[in-house]
Amino acid sequence: MNIYWFEQTEAHVPVDNDWLSAGEILRLRDLRFAKRRADWRLGRWTAKSAVASYLRLSDEILPLAEIEIRPAPSGAPEVFFGNDPARITMSLTHRDGIAACAVTGQKVLLGCDLEIVEPHSDAFIADYFTAEEQALLAHSDDKNLLSALLWSAKESALKALHAGLRLDTRCLVVRPSDCSAPVPPATRWNTLRVRYKSARVFNGWWQQAGKLVRTVVSHPAAPPPTFLSDHRCSGAALEETTETLHPKSAAVSPA
Repeated sequence: MNIYWFEQTEAHVPVDNDWLSAGEILRLRDLRFAKRRADWRLGRWTAKSAVASYLRLSDEILPLAEIEIRPAPSGAPEVFFGNDPARITMSLTHRDGIAACAVTGQKVLLGCDLEIVEPHSDAFIADYFTAEEQALLAHSDDKNLLSALLWSAKESALKALHAGLRLDTRCLVVRPSDCSAPVPPATRWNTLRVRYKSARVFNGWWQQAGKLVRTVVSHPAAPPPTFLSDHRCSGAALEETTETLHPKSAAVSPA
């Protein structure tokens, strides 16, 4: 199983809306506030572009307007081609004008998140981190980086569980590798593990790029994410493209 990572900024999003489906345009019209509209458009553009790049789709094969991202009852994004559910599992996140998407063709529990490295108050750390995580922070040479990493990993795991912040973040315990080592190169993914109520373990990866921290977790485990190109490919589609575009079974949606 491979997981792919795709990232975009607000500058990548077209001014027009012809890449949105009719249903998505209606949803956009219901959003009253400009920032919410901008964030929503950025997320949809990133998700649709990720699917197109993952499947190496050109506009001639499937225009972006025919790729629709719908929220499941849990709020998790699900991919449809027209009204047909796609055999794709996806997680979506955005922060400060940047959106990222983790995508795979496998039926897995998947979550991703972006966070900015910045100070967190003692009250925040006491409220949201476990005693084990607070001990890691107490001995860290870079508490801002570590707190951003721990929080991002929790967010990723909560998305994989399809729960979000409806769960107490302290029911998750994050254990990153290299948490006391020097800041790693931006091209390197480091391992992490998130334990949920001592019953389920999510394996994942984290990476720092300047002030940005990326995390992705999955169950079962997967190799480090592969970055997708930032443009739609015109070459031949992947072997699974035909089956993905014309699924024989229901949507791939982690339980």
